[in-house]
Amino acid sequence: MKRFRMWLRELTLAQQLLTIIFLFVIILGMFIFVFLSPSINRFSEVEIFRLIHNSQSSLVSYMESNKNEIPTFKTDNNESIQHVLFKKGDGECVVLDGKQLPEALIEDIRNHCADVHETTILDVTSNVQEKDPKGNTINKTYFYTVKELPTGNHLATISDDSFRLEFRDSLVSGFLGMNILFISVLFALLMLWVSSLIIPLSQIKAYITKLKNDEQPTQLNIRRHDEIGEVADALQEMEAELAIQNREKEEMIQNISHDLKTPVATIKSYGESIKDGIYPYETLEKSVDVIIEHANRLEKKVESLIVLNKMGYLLDNGEEGKTLLMNEVIEKVLLSLKVIRPEIEFIKKWDEDIYFHGEEEPWRIVVENLVDNALRYAKSFIKITLHENEMCVINDGEKIELSDLEDVFKPYEKGTEGKFGLGLSIVYRVVTTYNYRVRAENLQDGVCFRIWTEDKKKRKSKKTNKKNKKQEEKA
Repeated sequence: MKRFRMWLRELTLAQQLLTIIFLFVIILGMFIFVFLSPSINRFSEVEIFRLIHNSQSSLVSYMESNKNEIPTFKTDNNESIQHVLFKKGDGECVVLDGKQLPEALIEDIRNHCADVHETTILDVTSNVQEKDPKGNTINKTYFYTVKELPTGNHLATISDDSFRLEFRDSLVSGFLGMNILFISVLFALLMLWVSSLIIPLSQIKAYITKLKNDEQPTQLNIRRHDEIGEVADALQEMEAELAIQNREKEEMIQNISHDLKTPVATIKSYGESIKDGIYPYETLEKSVDVIIEHANRLEKKVESLIVLNKMGYLLDNGEEGKTLLMNEVIEKVLLSLKVIRPEIEFIKKWDEDIYFHGEEEPWRIVVENLVDNALRYAKSFIKITLHENEMCVINDGEKIELSDLEDVFKPYEKGTEGKFGLGLSIVYRVVTTYNYRVRAENLQDGVCFRIWTEDKKKRKSKKTNKKNKKQEEKA
């Protein structure tokens, strides 16, 4: 079965359709010959005995109204049905329509007459041998019913197998004809359906090939509301998103080139000047300090790129639940960063023993980037609040433009001071990896970066409350 499935997957849709139709025809044929044909035989036998009974009842009614008369005329328009009268006592046989019957059949009927009484009717299927017109011995099947008349005579009504065969063949041919018509219509509909799949799939394949080869793809005009239409829409959305990302990458390369060019050029020019015995910035010590400053800037930019790339592969491999004490993480960060701007006041307003889900190093990078960003814009203070499921980093700097609030977490988005634009992108990647949410908000006197999540219990209780409210409204 596994090999069959593997073989089926290698076929095209049209070949799969033809294979399915072929298997369906084989199964239908097996059903007809194994199950349907015996059922038709049984049904045709029941039907032939019903015709025999009706014909015999008509003849008995005639004979009862003419008690002293033995009919010698043809009693049925159907030549396949014959009547034979066996007289009481000597068992003399009278064929009412004068048609000759095989002696073996007459003898078989005479033997069964003894088993029939006035209250019973005996149905018999008999196989006898007889000669065909060419003199060959053949087996032939007869169906007959034996009934005892009030006079003591026995009446046998007989039909050969030809009528049953005709009846069965007409049923089978009708059934086969209907099924062939049904299969033909089904095949045509399936071919139309497969064609409706193949054409858009071919368009999607060509569209993807052009995307792969960095060619400008034509518009994908697939107007469908099924899964193929959804795939086509998703591909177009993906192409639009790729175009945006490509533009962002180009801008990123330009930004990186520009941001790296200045410190590299400064380091190079100062180094060459010192080598020639010239001190560009008054003394040797001050000139070397400039080189070190630009080297530090360059190092920080490279580290940001490495961290961003690393966070792109970050997985939530931490222990299940809240296991990281965020109070300690924030204390470590503040200890190393508050010396950058000693004039800035750090305000801590938090609850004790607040735990977050995740690992220490990524969360430490988050706090470092948020505090570093706040230090860049703060005028007099930075406030850090920490409560259950929520952390906020607030500064009293200038507000963010409303148009930029949604874009501050995108990579390479520069701030008002033209910084590199990677720190907040790293924050977003870490926070979302650990199923938290982050948002920038303008306050009355500054800006707040808020990280939060909702407890599963709280989310569940909210859903329950909403459900209860809906039930109350319905009531």
